[in-house]
Amino acid sequence: MTTALTMVKTGGKYANEKLFGVRHVQCILCFFCLAMCYAWRVNLSVALVAMSEPPSVNVTENDTANAVPDDDDNDFGLFKAEYYPFDEGQKSYMLSSFFWGYIVTQVPGGYFAQRYGAKMLLLAGLAAAAILTIISPLALKLGGWIALCAVRFTMGLTQGAVHPATHALLSKWSPANERGMLGTICYSGAQFGTVVMLATSGYIADSFMGWPSIFYLGGACGFVWVVFWYVFSSSTPEEHRFISPEELKFIEESRSDGKMQSADNLAPTPWLPIFTSMPFLSLLVVHCTHMFGFWTLLTQIPSYMKNIYGIDIKESALLSSLPYTVMLLLSFFFVWLSKVLQRNKSLSLSFNRKFFNSIGHWIPMCSLIALGYVPKEDNLLAVVLLTLTVGISAATYLGFQVNHIDLSPNYAGTLMGLTNGAANIMSGIAPLVVGQIVQDPKNVNEWRLVFFLAAAAYFIGNLLFVVFGRTEVQWWDSPEQSVDDVEQGVPLSPNGQDKR
Repeated sequence: MTTALTMVKTGGKYANEKLFGVRHVQCILCFFCLAMCYAWRVNLSVALVAMSEPPSVNVTENDTANAVPDDDDNDFGLFKAEYYPFDEGQKSYMLSSFFWGYIVTQVPGGYFAQRYGAKMLLLAGLAAAAILTIISPLALKLGGWIALCAVRFTMGLTQGAVHPATHALLSKWSPANERGMLGTICYSGAQFGTVVMLATSGYIADSFMGWPSIFYLGGACGFVWVVFWYVFSSSTPEEHRFISPEELKFIEESRSDGKMQSADNLAPTPWLPIFTSMPFLSLLVVHCTHMFGFWTLLTQIPSYMKNIYGIDIKESALLSSLPYTVMLLLSFFFVWLSKVLQRNKSLSLSFNRKFFNSIGHWIPMCSLIALGYVPKEDNLLAVVLLTLTVGISAATYLGFQVNHIDLSPNYAGTLMGLTNGAANIMSGIAPLVVGQIVQDPKNVNEWRLVFFLAAAAYFIGNLLFVVFGRTEVQWWDSPEQSVDDVEQGVPLSPNGQDKR
């Protein structure tokens, strides 16, 4: 049984360590997986603008079942553009229906990714989501907004496993000292997909293909990704056809200092130890408070900027995508900074996680409070603070968002499903809380109360993570097993065979 890491070094570096290897290819594929998923989330909010009736048309409750054909020449086949006079209530149901399904499959998705591997789970989920994206215009045409709600709910079910499965994949592929960097590569795809969708969808809707092409082109890109994922990905490095023996050895000997279990013989999930573990509970709280603050920001700031400063962010593709673009760029800056800090051997992994998590929470906390006191005539400063608040949150990719793998490489997918599921419930609660506080959208004092509440969530969540968060593998991650099934630091492939 392997009892220690035995890497051969040459000139101070691992001889089998590569600057770019198959593990990076997996993360780039996950980057585009997340980009597809978030683009498909955003596409409806953009398409609703293009498919809705002009404001001058009177809307009645019975009108929504009847589509009004576009008078342009764009009236052929699948690209026939039509107007739908939705009211605000129907729009809110269509936009929220995705998340109803998304929450349901979080924990099951993590379990199935651990048990059967992340490759096929993501392949099936994204292929199904691509099909649902393509048929969205048809569902709306044949069944109205209720049918589209059903499609979006089903799409949420297919995407609920994406984050847990990505975590399960990272736990198998990422060396411990690269975990933050590889996790950032994967999850920054969310910002990339959002930026691309916001920046291009207006032009696509105005083209000869019309707004349905927003869904058709997005779904087609999904199928291209499915092909690349099928050919170049695998659930574990032991299963990959193209990985070199040197890179495989490097990953196996550096990804965990605990005991990795084979998928076929994975011990039952230790639910009681998980839910009585302070490191996990602090991780759960910080994930929930982060999402509460972040989604309060994303869903309510457009209303604040419009009513207080007269800036309609949703009408400007540049302003809509600017915070996400900055977040994408800063995520890679933080990766570089993390690498610089890692060169200082006196700084622990725990310090690294908590340092970046504090940047990603307490700086936005301060800028949120400051945003509530910016004078109405200084709208440029308000935009700068908004962009900073969203962009600096990228530091959390190197903080709590990869801590699930630190605590439990074997059950990282399940842990991510638990925290992400709870956090998305908080995301849904955030707009409801704001609605109770803000009765007059033009009253800045009510908005300040909202910002103080979100800032308090950021402060408390990160404080608990700093005090109780840990980066050591927890005892409940490695139940007692026979030496034939488990080797310390050397996971087995999902079929239970060691392929070395």
